[in-house]
Amino acid sequence: MVNERKRYKKQKKKKRRRRILFGLFMLSLLLLASSLGYASFLMHKAESVINKSYELFRYDNTKRLDPKKDNFSVLFIGVDDSRSRNFKKDTRSDALILATFNAKDESVKMVSIPRDSYVYIPCEDKYDKITHAHAYGGVKCTVESIENLFDIHIDYYVKMNFYAFMDVVDALGGIEVEVPYDIKEKDSEDHRNAIVLKKGVQKLNGEEALALARTRKKDNDIERGKRQQQILKAILEKASKVSSITKYDDVIEAVGNNMKTNFTFDDIKSLIYYVTSRKNIHIESLQLKGTDQNDGVYYYKLDEESVQEVSDALRNHLESSSA
Repeated sequence: MVNERKRYKKQKKKKRRRRILFGLFMLSLLLLASSLGYASFLMHKAESVINKSYELFRYDNTKRLDPKKDNFSVLFIGVDDSRSRNFKKDTRSDALILATFNAKDESVKMVSIPRDSYVYIPCEDKYDKITHAHAYGGVKCTVESIENLFDIHIDYYVKMNFYAFMDVVDALGGIEVEVPYDIKEKDSEDHRNAIVLKKGVQKLNGEEALALARTRKKDNDIERGKRQQQILKAILEKASKVSSITKYDDVIEAVGNNMKTNFTFDDIKSLIYYVTSRKNIHIESLQLKGTDQNDGVYYYKLDEESVQEVSDALRNHLESSSA
């Protein structure tokens, strides 16, 4: 009788274990199915967003991006349009970052071009601040001006406005960066001193991150460019975390509504492959040197030797033989 009870209890435990294991197995399948479904949903949404954002800015022989063997260049353009500025077509560029990618070296070189840099503007056939190039002729004029400055060909561009930047930061739940000094800055709608930041490492929302990226009251455009690169890295680091996966839907939505690019969806997938298939991508920040000039109008005079050094570094990076 005692033995029968023991056998009964053992059988009951085995059944319970089987039910638990079966439940865990089914839960795993459900999680896998839902994650695959979410990934499929994101892929479809991303394709739709990129297709809507696609805008060819000139008809040339832009090569198809193959990160396994091709080197390429990308110009990131941040423009200062907003609702308060009525999204005008003749807006100026507020941030310019040129990056070159080398597949063989698994490396990226990056340089920020100060917005008040005094350069030759081909579409107007005159010298002026680089920020005005976008107001004169949009992306095409901006790209051609920077190509002329560094004597290189720019393959791709990504143009985003204030809202894309802020919405991405907010969609990720904020980013952690170091504020170099106490800041009082206007917000995205130009309300003066609306954003107040204290010195030190802290978590910033979209409006606060934008204020940090734009301010230059206590230093200059060179330091401003460094901060913009620091913020860009913080966004990429936050986006790469597993905890951010569920936020990608909002990120894609934010980017899609406020971005233009000549990247196709296939190009974007290749770019993602470029980043995720390499264990250690070396990112080098190049710096332009220059001096402040004020002849009634302020502008930043680039040092010719510094421009040549950056130009040589970027061209050598692009032209070095690929695997």
